[in-house]
Amino acid sequence: MDTQNDSRPSGDGARRYMAADSKTRKNRCAEDIKRRILTQNLEPGSNLDETTLAEFYEISRPPLREVLRQLAGEGYAILTENRGAQVAPMTHKTLRNFLIAAPMIYAAVTRLAAQNATEAQITRLKDVQSRFRHEIRSGDVEGRALLNMQFHAMIGEIADNEFLMPSQRRLLIDHTRIAMTFYNPRHGAMAEQRAIAADHHDEFIALIEAGNADAAAALAVAHWDLSRTEIESFVMPPSIDIPLGRLPGSATLEGAT
Repeated sequence: MDTQNDSRPSGDGARRYMAADSKTRKNRCAEDIKRRILTQNLEPGSNLDETTLAEFYEISRPPLREVLRQLAGEGYAILTENRGAQVAPMTHKTLRNFLIAAPMIYAAVTRLAAQNATEAQITRLKDVQSRFRHEIRSGDVEGRALLNMQFHAMIGEIADNEFLMPSQRRLLIDHTRIAMTFYNPRHGAMAEQRAIAADHHDEFIALIEAGNADAAAALAVAHWDLSRTEIESFVMPPSIDIPLGRLPGSATLEGAT
């Protein structure tokens, strides 16, 4: 057998190659499961079956379990003894606590970002916003939601506070999932609110770049208020006002009188 044209590494090189390939598959698996959770492809509370996932992502069970532990640590999933992994649920309590905490965390993170931002970080934030605008123009709802999350996550990285960043990341997971639940591009008022929210991103960049911490924090609260309005309009939609017409048998009753 001619091995001279075999481009596969051998010996130590083969082991490094296999390790790198395994790591790449594991990373791809983790990122794709995150994407599927955020976009509601994997619904809140659904089981993350190890056998199914290992087969789908073509990785063995041990690295998959590492991925699931990572997802649990980041708030995407929960691990329960004797039940395995589940997508993090969204309950009434979750939503209530989300609504309470979001404005405080977002305002604090944005304030710190305006105080700490470097020129390189501002450049990266502008790049994310450019790609976010592109997804809006293309009509890609998933891409828009994921880049919106990336934009705000980057503000959290700029803030660089080890106590606030985990809380912000957890908020952004549910914020993105909630948005994917109720977003309707045909809803005129909602589309208008989304346009305002996109413009807010440009304002965030300008205020953070200028170091205006007070105005940046105030904008974070205003930006949150838009999201809260969308959530409330989804949870409490206008009632359907349609005439019911005559009751069955009403004509007969009228004739009898």
